[in-house]
Amino acid sequence: MSGVVSGFFIVWAVIGLGYVIGRAGVLGPDGQRVLSKLAFYVASPPLLFTTISEADIHHIFSAPLLVAATSAWLTMIAYALLSRFVFSRDAATVVMGAQAAGQVNAANLGIPIALFVLGDASQVAPVMLFQLAINTPLYLTIMDTLTGGRRPTVGSVLKNIVTNPLIMGSALGIMSAATGIRLPDLAMEPVRIVAGAAVPAMLLAFGLSLVGSRPLASPGARVDTLLATGAKVVVHPGLALLLAWALGLTGHALYAAVIMAALPTAQNLYVAAVRYDRATTVCRDTVLLTTVVSMATMAVAAVFLS
Repeated sequence: MSGVVSGFFIVWAVIGLGYVIGRAGVLGPDGQRVLSKLAFYVASPPLLFTTISEADIHHIFSAPLLVAATSAWLTMIAYALLSRFVFSRDAATVVMGAQAAGQVNAANLGIPIALFVLGDASQVAPVMLFQLAINTPLYLTIMDTLTGGRRPTVGSVLKNIVTNPLIMGSALGIMSAATGIRLPDLAMEPVRIVAGAAVPAMLLAFGLSLVGSRPLASPGARVDTLLATGAKVVVHPGLALLLAWALGLTGHALYAAVIMAALPTAQNLYVAAVRYDRATTVCRDTVLLTTVVSMATMAVAAVFLS
């Protein structure tokens, strides 16, 4: 338990530093954007490669992947049914709200939480692969169709997958783990150095993003936001717990599955919401609320499961 508390303290200490830096304006107005891009495009792929290449390949493509996918989709379906048939939202708004309810922040918070709380960054790999390679292309295709934009082709969807740096870093790591092929130490050392920048950049950027946040300020989106937040921090990890238990996961594996499902809503959903002009306030406010509330969910999971 002490290791879990230490892990949360480390994560929140760096997030807090990012918030202070943001309040002080040390990095200027573009600091959060630059740090986020540094983490996403430059540092995270090497981190995923080095972590997954040394991981157990059978773990990534086994029960944790099934738990991640099934719990997320069941949460999204539950939200969608309520949003559509109880609150009469349009289809595109329902899709974006459902994503806010079930898609986790696997990169900016998932990797640090996996590393410091679970002790193994590869624990986030099944979630990340599901979201980046399966769920994201699927929901973007649906949104393109619903909003009347250019309908994507199979080629364009595959291109988006193979050009995603996180997917490429994960794929190369999986290939290395599966084949046993390793880079020479001389080549790996700069990779490890760059990978070391990922976690601090992610957490600092996250802290910067919290400056000036005012969730639930828009009355018209409060019900949807609270519904998505409740689904994300209660229903999603609850379903993950039941599914993991049903699939025979115990001990640390069960705990890891619940912690990964309890992660807050993915920040990049707001970008997609703006792009499609649907549920922008819901996605933004759900990200902010779940960022805070999900820590309580993870703390409860730590008390009873770690």
